[in-house]
Amino acid sequence: MSTAVQEKNSQYFINLEEKHGAHNYHPLPVVLERGEGVFVWDVEGKKYYDFLSAYSAVNQGHSHPKIVDALVNQAKKLALTSRAFYNSNLGEYEKKITTLFGFDKVLPMNSGAEAVETAVKLARKWSYEVKGISENAAKIIVCENNFHGRTTTIVSFSNDPDANQNYGPFTPGFVKIPYNDLAALEETLRNDAQNIAAFLAEPIQGEAGVFVPDEGFLKGASELCKKYNVLFIADEVQTGIARTGRLIACHHEDVQPDILILGKALSGGMYPVSAVLANNDIMNVIKPGQHGSTFGGNPIACAVAVAALDVVEEEKLSERAEDLGQLFRSEIEKLIEKTDLITKVRGKGLLNAILINDSPDSKTAWNLCLQLKENGLLAKPTHGNIIRLAPPLVITEEQLLDCVKIIEKTILEF
Repeated sequence: MSTAVQEKNSQYFINLEEKHGAHNYHPLPVVLERGEGVFVWDVEGKKYYDFLSAYSAVNQGHSHPKIVDALVNQAKKLALTSRAFYNSNLGEYEKKITTLFGFDKVLPMNSGAEAVETAVKLARKWSYEVKGISENAAKIIVCENNFHGRTTTIVSFSNDPDANQNYGPFTPGFVKIPYNDLAALEETLRNDAQNIAAFLAEPIQGEAGVFVPDEGFLKGASELCKKYNVLFIADEVQTGIARTGRLIACHHEDVQPDILILGKALSGGMYPVSAVLANNDIMNVIKPGQHGSTFGGNPIACAVAVAALDVVEEEKLSERAEDLGQLFRSEIEKLIEKTDLITKVRGKGLLNAILINDSPDSKTAWNLCLQLKENGLLAKPTHGNIIRLAPPLVITEEQLLDCVKIIEKTILEF
């Protein structure tokens, strides 16, 4: 009988997941064991630049010491009370986040999808109790090619067959319009404003391939919502917390949404923390017992989120993302002149994507990401012909230019 001990290499861990885990993801074949700043290491010890940042959750960099300390220190004291009791962290966190983002109130949740569900419930409740829409008649306008999460209600208004096929019956009450189309928004509002509670949109559609709307779209949408007494809900789970070069992407057009949804980098990727922010005239429709979460607003989440937001401010991550994003896109534009493989670079701040000269159902972007991995940079396609490139915002100019060299080498040798 063999007594050999199996080596716990990358393939060992991949096989474990294949055997024991649900196959609802298709990861790049790399098994990560450690992270620090803009770098991650696999189980064999190979070092990579992280150009996904856990879908923009790790804006402050991997294992930021200030956020780690907040997590560890709070975990040693008190982890969870539920909301049956007050805790000494929640009020401090609520004051921090509402002051920073300019709202009266916050409702703390855990995941981004939970926060979207919360915003939907909040908007509907407001529409019945304040606006006066007839019971069960409220509608929310959403955009085609949206991504707001994976719950049954959220996939009800997705047009991605992978997200909603065979998950019905679906939740009614949503009206889809094209993204970046103010005329379609106004027509829908003009025809049915008395039954419309809200307009829900991503300031940049991340999963759709970092699709940036025309300048003025957010401002125009916000003004139309005000005109027709409809709430403008901004889902900034991916675009918020300095990723696009502003604290939230809406601020590029000086727009303050009626309801703001945050998540991901709200904790620096250290812990599941999300939030829904609104002013009193909206948030006060929710009374005790009408919505909640066992873990929402727990002491660890609050300590971690305060530290994560402190890092954004202290290290000026919005300004860094703005400056380095412009540099990155200008460098990629130079690369486009040397190759037919890339047709376009688009984005804001350090949320960017390159468009590959192939069809959306091709494997070209995936194969390029495999080669980028071999060259020491991790990224992931959003479609067969789009690669999202979003490093932690703590990246330096020298590191960014090193990454541009890796991307250029990979593209030109492909």
